[in-house]
Amino acid sequence: MISLPTPEELRRLRKAAGLSQAELARRAGVSQSLIARIESGTVNPRLSTLRKILKALEDYVKEEIKARDVMNQPVITVHVNEKIEKVVDIMWKNAISQVPVVDDDGIVVGMVYEKDVVRAFLKYREEALELEAKDFMSEPPPMVPPTAPLSTITALVSDRYPAVLVSEGRKVIGIITRSDIMKCLVTALRSPERRRV
Repeated sequence: MISLPTPEELRRLRKAAGLSQAELARRAGVSQSLIARIESGTVNPRLSTLRKILKALEDYVKEEIKARDVMNQPVITVHVNEKIEKVVDIMWKNAISQVPVVDDDGIVVGMVYEKDVVRAFLKYREEALELEAKDFMSEPPPMVPPTAPLSTITALVSDRYPAVLVSEGRKVIGIITRSDIMKCLVTALRSPERRRV
């Protein structure tokens, strides 16, 4: 059974998003008085109307949140010549499931995911200990500017790419994973303390 927001929850979501009743009404294509009556609990809206209102809220949140608001920084990286044992140690100590691989100029040339490490050990066994990051890394994930909207990032973070990198010019300044996006959406839509950056 689908759980619909209560009038109080709808009011809290609207305020958390920083929208007035009038602005939410405009975005949802309904009247401001209807939003007020829904939030006060004096009217029971049609499901299609409630969906339009929730969709307008979600679209607004996605439109407002940018890569710089979600990214983790600083970005932990490994050098292309780093031995697999050191790569695993870095990932383990920092509790990360992927790490960008950089060349001598600090440019990202690949990404090591947990699956890459596992495949290397399964394929090469003890000889895997001699491998360097460049020998078992995957292609680098997509890169986005700090101003990229969350909707763009969400579209990129698919089954193929579990993360995106945030860059300014050729310099990587942040990383965004699927879990970061999930946390961001839940926080944005449920937390009354959410502040716009």
